[in-house]
Amino acid sequence: MSKLDFKKTLAKLYSAPTDRFVTVDVPILTFVKVDGAGDPNTAPAYKQAIEWLYAVSYALKFAAKGLGKDYVVPPLEGLWWADDPADFTARRKDRWRWTLMIMAPDVIDAPLFDAAVAKAGKKLGDAPPSLRLEPLSEGRSLQIMHLGSYDDEGPILARLHDEIMPAEGLTFAGPHHEIYLGDPARPHRPGSKRSCANR
Repeated sequence: MSKLDFKKTLAKLYSAPTDRFVTVDVPILTFVKVDGAGDPNTAPAYKQAIEWLYAVSYALKFAAKGLGKDYVVPPLEGLWWADDPADFTARRKDRWRWTLMIMAPDVIDAPLFDAAVAKAGKKLGDAPPSLRLEPLSEGRSLQIMHLGSYDDEGPILARLHDEIMPAEGLTFAGPHHEIYLGDPARPHRPGSKRSCANR
């Protein structure tokens, strides 16, 4: 049985230079998602979201494998924003809003998702109210690879917001998107950063 690996089939979404932003065209993809708000270092909802996303995603993987459709569980991803964009670039984390998510292949449908949630609930209890299976349409985006700690992202984001996008005549079409290619719990890890942009 061949195993689907998004990091290979969608390689352009998981790689980028570290010194400049590049343009990528992101197709419509389906994710298991959980919404939340607050400092990811201290908000209990953030930890709960990650637990649920991995529990459901692995339950989905094994369900799909039983149907002859095995795949590698993709990396954790996050959409990040704030009501005031300055709160995001200034790292005022208590004012942040986020959606954590893990991609799911097309074989995953509503009945498989509901069964995976029920299975995860036997271990984790009540699911977060926002837990869902939902498509994401981003389209044309700007992307860069960041190596280092979360708190080192500020200058990169400020450059994107204040220099690159204005110079190209671009406006935001969606939240800041991070893909965690290493362990997201570690302070230093590689990750792809993406921002949707419209002309």
